[in-house]
Amino acid sequence: QVQLVESGGGLAQAGGSLRLSCAASGGTFSSYALGWFRQFPGKEREFVSAITWSGGTPYYADSVKGRFTISRDNAKNTVYLQMDNPKPEDTAVYYCAADEELIRVVAGTARSWGQGTQVTVSS
Repeated sequence: QVQLVESGGGLAQAGGSLRLSCAASGGTFSSYALGWFRQFPGKEREFVSAITWSGGTPYYADSVKGRFTISRDNAKNTVYLQMDNPKPEDTAVYYCAADEELIRVVAGTARSWGQGTQVTVSS
């Protein structure tokens, strides 16, 4: 089972940029589909983005499409979420997820999850 640790969260200014990282250990990183979710206060986690083991054809929620970019570096066992032009409504705890099946990642039922990193966007 892969272990995931997020980093890069913190304070960001609206219209700026922020990059989240998720480092993995254990398992075979290149064999996993990866994804990012976020959770607003008092609400359930929602899908943000996902990427296949090959790194092609990424998937994005409509709310972040065109602003966020997911990528992976298998050599570094790391998946990234580049947040460009973040907005106050993007403020949430962000989690990374990994699973052998892309469908489980997108559905929010991935077998491995990180502990989350807080992202706060100010006006």
